[in-house]
Amino acid sequence: MSPDVRVGTGTDTADSRGRRLTIAGGLMVGGFLLNVIMTAGFHPSGEEDDHPAIFTKYADSDPWIAVHLLQFIGVLVTLSGLLVLYRVLRGADGPSLVAQLGAAAAVATAAIWAVLQGLDGVGLKQAVDSWVSASGSEKAIRFASAETVRWLEWGFQSYFRILLGLTLALFGAAILVGRRVPGWLGWTALVAGVCSLIFGVDVGYSGLASGLQDVLGIAIFILVLIFAIGVLVTGVRERGRRHS
Repeated sequence: MSPDVRVGTGTDTADSRGRRLTIAGGLMVGGFLLNVIMTAGFHPSGEEDDHPAIFTKYADSDPWIAVHLLQFIGVLVTLSGLLVLYRVLRGADGPSLVAQLGAAAAVATAAIWAVLQGLDGVGLKQAVDSWVSASGSEKAIRFASAETVRWLEWGFQSYFRILLGLTLALFGAAILVGRRVPGWLGWTALVAGVCSLIFGVDVGYSGLASGLQDVLGIAIFILVLIFAIGVLVTGVRERGRRHS
C-alpha cells in the first residue's frame, strides 16, 4: 500500500474502503459522462451572449427539456459519488471538519443545480418559445422576458460554479489532510476546484461566454475526469490487492 494512505481501523477495513472508492468513482465517472454526452451531443451551442441567435436555436430544440433533465441527473449522480467518497474520508475518530464542509458544500451544490436546471431547462425554454411565436409589439415584450430569465440563469450559473469549485477544493483538501486516498487525487480535485471558482466569478462579470471560460472549461473537464477515473481505479486496485 502506498505510504501516504493510512490503513483503516475497526469496521473501516481496506476491503470496505476499496468497495466504497469503486462505487464513488463509478458514480462520478458515470454521471460525468452522461452530462458530457447530453451537453456535447444534444445541447444547442453558439455565441451564448448573442441572445437573438441563441434563443432561436433554443426554441428550435425539441429535446431541450429532456436533455436538461438528463444533465440534472448526471450531475446529481456525480455529486452522490462525492458523498460516497466522504464515507471513505471518515477516520477512526470520525470525519474531519474539512471533509464535513465538503459534504455540506456538495449538498448545497446539488440544491443550486436543481434551481439552475429548472430555470434553464424549463423556464427559459418556455420564454424563448413564447418569443418566437409572438408577433407585433408583443414580440419585444416576450424577448425582454426571455432575457430576464437568461440573466437569472447567469446568476445561478455563477454561484453553481463557485459552489462546485468549493466542493471540489474541500474534498481535495480533505484527501490531503486525511491521507486515506492517494495524495495526487487531492491535488487534482483542489486545482479543479480553484478553476471552477474562478470560472464562476467570471460568469458573474462576463456572462456565459468568455475566453477565460473557454480555457478554464477545458482544464476543469480534464481534471474532473482524471479525478473520477483515479478514484475508480484506486478502488479497483485496492480491492484486487485484498483478494489476491
